[in-house]
Amino acid sequence: MTRALDNVVPVLAILAGLVAAWYVAAVLLNAPFQRDLDRRAEETPGAIAFIGKTLSQPKPTMPAPHQVAANFFENTFLRKITSNRSLVYHAWVTLSSTLLGFAFGTLLGVLIAVGIVHFTSLDRSLMPWIVASQTIPILAIAPMVIVVFAAIGVVGIIPKSLISTYLSFFPVAVGMVKGLRSPEITHLDLMHTYNASASQTFWKLRVPASMPFLFASMKVAVAASLVGAIVAELPTGAVAGIGSKLLQASYYSQTIDMWSALVAGSIVAALLVTLVGRVGRLVSRSMGARPA
Repeated sequence: MTRALDNVVPVLAILAGLVAAWYVAAVLLNAPFQRDLDRRAEETPGAIAFIGKTLSQPKPTMPAPHQVAANFFENTFLRKITSNRSLVYHAWVTLSSTLLGFAFGTLLGVLIAVGIVHFTSLDRSLMPWIVASQTIPILAIAPMVIVVFAAIGVVGIIPKSLISTYLSFFPVAVGMVKGLRSPEITHLDLMHTYNASASQTFWKLRVPASMPFLFASMKVAVAASLVGAIVAELPTGAVAGIGSKLLQASYYSQTIDMWSALVAGSIVAALLVTLVGRVGRLVSRSMGARPA
């Protein structure tokens, strides 16, 4: 019980501080527009009434936490899942692209890492290009990929998932390379003493040693994959997905809807990272690792 409180209390304290700072920022950012409204209406409200007005504007510059929470609850639990206003529906559309891109990115990253570890020429020639590829802004690549694939008749989930793949393969490749190279020289020499083949050394030593590195990098990759899926929805004119929801809200200055969509994306990311972490612990435990 004490250990649980020690873990929960700091998180709640930080969360309370963030919410308080959010309210202060909402009042400060919404105040100029509210002053203009009061001046036009020839009103002079008191300080408490003025603060209340800044926190209840229909289209605020920065919505208050309670406005976002109410909008999120309404569009998550009070809407049909098939409704175009349902955040569950939009989250599922984005999640499908995310998972497909994450699967492609993980597979590509692992294959690249295996090649780099086993072939020195790939390490010297391929790794610099992999690093350089991540310096190109994703906002510049996404429209190009969408347009090129649309020209050959490929639309829908595939182009969006490729954007996710582009962002997710890099952390997996780097983490897996580090993991495959993590066994100590003495362990490699011991495998050589046992006359183990290269494949036996790979499966019996390198792969088990790389699992913690792999799942740590996969946590980063799945979050990056979600970002890629959201960004890919922006230039496509998509009618569904978190990115589409953000775009539509920005067109009509619906800042509360925009923040609700951001909260939905954050929750999806947290759930995905948690799921990858749980799978990583199960895999490590099945391979004989001590539970943390």
